[in-house]
Amino acid sequence: MLSGYLYGVHTGAETFVKTESSTLAFSAFMALLIGCAGIVATLASNSQAILLDGLFNLIYFSVALVTIKVSKLASRPDSESYPFGYSYFESLVNLCKGLLILGVSIFALVDAVAALLTGGRDIAAGLAVIYALFATAACSLTAWVMHRSQRHVSSPLVAADKLNWLVNSVISAAVLAAFCLVMLFEHLGWQTILPYVDAVLVIAVVVLCLGVPVRMASQALQELLNKTPEEAIAAPVRRAVANALAGTDTQEVRVRMVRPGRLLYVMVHVVLPEEPDLTIVHQDALRARVDEEVRRYYSLVVCDVVFTANTRWAAPSCGLLVEKG
Repeated sequence: MLSGYLYGVHTGAETFVKTESSTLAFSAFMALLIGCAGIVATLASNSQAILLDGLFNLIYFSVALVTIKVSKLASRPDSESYPFGYSYFESLVNLCKGLLILGVSIFALVDAVAALLTGGRDIAAGLAVIYALFATAACSLTAWVMHRSQRHVSSPLVAADKLNWLVNSVISAAVLAAFCLVMLFEHLGWQTILPYVDAVLVIAVVVLCLGVPVRMASQALQELLNKTPEEAIAAPVRRAVANALAGTDTQEVRVRMVRPGRLLYVMVHVVLPEEPDLTIVHQDALRARVDEEVRRYYSLVVCDVVFTANTRWAAPSCGLLVEKG
């Protein structure tokens, strides 16, 4: 009976999150639900570990509202105001997520250290365990739904959400384990160490998970600074361009690419001999071939192919400084 119910919940959740906007809306709702539960549980249990979890989710909920708006913008074509599209907003949102998570984590770390130095704090372990059970189950379910949604949705926003919920699940499970230890210590009569368990738990969770927001923010910042994407993406694209231009008489081929959010932008400069025999029709055919080859490796792409007989137009530059005789 229970297994049938759970199967129905899982199937319904998977059906619901077949679009990016509905997936992100589900994530935002769960963040709000867990965040509100965390604040209520903090007032009842006096646990800073639960407060950290509640604040984390409420902050994430506020960012999720912006994320839903950005996901709709990212699917739009470019405009007069944004001639290169809206994909950079995705990187900006992920940068904000990483920095917010990092900020909350550092705040919690400083507060936990201060608590250790001042004798710790007493908590109501029974209520804390109930919250931790709920949070672990809710976060795990949400992480699973995010994972399943990636079968239907290819989005860096959803990928970042999945990573967030995985971390959140680990944090909640660690909180649950620690509060179970508190109840065990109470049963054994180890009263001396009880006030320190909550602070030690917060420190351990922050130290173990600190790398996640740092990596998230770092990758988003690199995208905003137009850094070439990782070699796993860049190398196949370069090979695709080389395959498309094989058999064409070229002096030099220079490939540049950036990946803001989900969109890969590829700029190819093809330096031809001084008297090329390629007509405009032939050049357009080569452009189409390059675009087709690149899309075999990466579907969401804008590919510009520029033909020139002057290496000046393909050379690395920061603007063009032309010396006058």
